[in-house]
Amino acid sequence: MSYRLGVDVGGTFTDVLLVDEDSGATWRAKTASTPADQAVGVLTGIGRVCADAGIDMSEVAQVLHGTTVATNAILEGKGATVGLVTTKGFRQVLQIARSFVPGGLAGWIIWPKPEPLADLEDTVEVDERIASDGSVVRPLDEDDVRRQLARLAGRGVQALAVSLINSFADPAHERRIAELAAELLPGTPVSLSSDVLPELREYERTLTTVANGYVQPQVARYVQHLSDGLADGGVTGELSILRSDGGLQSAGAAVAAPVTMLLSGPAGGVTGAVWVAEQCGHRDLITFDMGGTSTDVALVRDLDPRIGRETKVGDLSVRASSVDVRTVGAGGGSIAHVPELTRALRVGPQSAGADPGPAAYGKGGVEPTVTDANVVLGYLPSSLAGGEITLDVEASRAAVSKVAEAMGLDSPEAAAAGIVDIVNENMLGGLRLVSVQQGFDPRDFALVAFGGAGPLHANALGKLTGAWPVIIPPGPGLLCALGDATTSRRDESARTVLRRFGQLTGAELEQILRELADEAGERLAAQGLPREQQTVGYQVDVRYHGQGFEIPVAVDPSWLDDSGGGGAGGEGRAALARLGEAFDAEHDRLFSFLLSVDHELVNARATVTGPRPDVAPVSLEPGDGDPAAAVVTEHLIHVGGARVTAGVYDRARLRAGDVVRGPAIVTEMDSTTLVLPGHAAAVHASGSLLITPEA
Repeated sequence: MSYRLGVDVGGTFTDVLLVDEDSGATWRAKTASTPADQAVGVLTGIGRVCADAGIDMSEVAQVLHGTTVATNAILEGKGATVGLVTTKGFRQVLQIARSFVPGGLAGWIIWPKPEPLADLEDTVEVDERIASDGSVVRPLDEDDVRRQLARLAGRGVQALAVSLINSFADPAHERRIAELAAELLPGTPVSLSSDVLPELREYERTLTTVANGYVQPQVARYVQHLSDGLADGGVTGELSILRSDGGLQSAGAAVAAPVTMLLSGPAGGVTGAVWVAEQCGHRDLITFDMGGTSTDVALVRDLDPRIGRETKVGDLSVRASSVDVRTVGAGGGSIAHVPELTRALRVGPQSAGADPGPAAYGKGGVEPTVTDANVVLGYLPSSLAGGEITLDVEASRAAVSKVAEAMGLDSPEAAAAGIVDIVNENMLGGLRLVSVQQGFDPRDFALVAFGGAGPLHANALGKLTGAWPVIIPPGPGLLCALGDATTSRRDESARTVLRRFGQLTGAELEQILRELADEAGERLAAQGLPREQQTVGYQVDVRYHGQGFEIPVAVDPSWLDDSGGGGAGGEGRAALARLGEAFDAEHDRLFSFLLSVDHELVNARATVTGPRPDVAPVSLEPGDGDPAAAVVTEHLIHVGGARVTAGVYDRARLRAGDVVRGPAIVTEMDSTTLVLPGHAAAVHASGSLLITPEA
């Protein structure tokens, strides 16, 4: 037998999913995350799930891991001390930045500007200059480079970032500096902008390169520690890390370019949601991942997640491909509070996290959280995570009562209902960011809800957005781990072109894209993915000549086949004509106007992916539509200010075709689903619950 193991580390729990590739059978484990050393929780979960499956850890062929190590290093400010090498005259590129602050005019007054990831004292200039066309204006002064690197060595930098002006056009000077750094700063990891982001715009390129160096030592230590722990446990299979764009890369590639994994964790959830939605027959979906500290949302069209060119973590925005995930500071651990000045109820963004966690967890938490509100309303059972966590109902009532007293409410249930309503509105704002504000009607999409807390709030979010059905996958708290286990290898190459369409031919465009595909394909081949198993996709950034921004446009490979060569005049421009039409359509959708000027190609990219693993889908035994055999008990819950009796169902006993009518609570090892009155959850053959309004 062949086993794949998906691992996802969240802020509260670490989820592990073991998949038998032959039968599709799965085993799940959920353990508390260990923020001080994530590898401890990961190894504990792997050992537990292998024991549950009755297999030895040596039988695991692949470990596929989504991790927040790089993300946390940024958010917590615990990355490496980075030395930055720039061209003479560009030493303050990070300090000048883009003069942008969030929040409009008010931001200039109240927004504290974050410190750059590389201090000005650790930034040096070297004498060299390359023009935008790649020609050498001033040769690299190697003696000057040696002096500057020696200065950085004296400051004890832990990583080195090199970002020279126009190095995207010719990386020779950067590569020579890397060779000299190997002599003068032995053992120090070096990030070159020509490798990390070979595109124009000096600030974004420099910032992304510095971010890569900032997280690299910590990622390297984590990957090495985890690899050693797996080897000690007997796992001989390969360790792969999830990229921010939803693809997999080898552990070595992740260490070399950790900036590609800043959104590794959320990307796994989107990938898993796509797999689940496809099993249910839905191709357009919005993902809704509510965990302990935050909620991540994304939009998927035709089973293809929207990939953005910007990765945002906290106040940091770097240029790296990632699933277009928006994060809202609302999770099960979000703390409710009532400021004395306004006396208005607020929820989040502060979170109780994993330690001490919500008051209900009995680990010392006393602040009222969203989880506590759900406990007070009766939506959560007495135990979570398969009995690993027993909920303290009285502690939850005591915590939520503080909110009731502060607001002058007559019961903790009233306060709990307010907490849940507010957190739902907060999450609605995130869902609108990826749908309405991008020109999409959420009513045209299904809503796939997962994460430990997502299924509790999914039905309410379906009502607020009009997105039906609401799909609750089996093991929703472990869907990110499923995404890790069901995705494929991926790599990407990019290049700045900056030429108007009138200066290009279809043959030249084809040559550029094919060269980029070869570069990415060779890297994947070095990771063990044969070229014949690779699939290539193309994307270019296009703008109207004179615009200051560009829009990514996918290039259909058939356009290149029709390019017809690169002759003079109108010959060989079929691909460019179709590309221009596609850009115009997207520009009109986003901004509702077009311009009668020439198009300009800014950047070109090729993405190479491997085959998706052949994991057999689960197929439930058919039922007769009556879920009575799955009823565990009945329970009083509070909905809409009234107490109603809800049936409590064991999801493991439900069969395909069963229909659970609300009010109802469906329990399982890793999550709990709430079905509201007037709605019904039909059990799909793949195991998912499909919630829709009753006629």
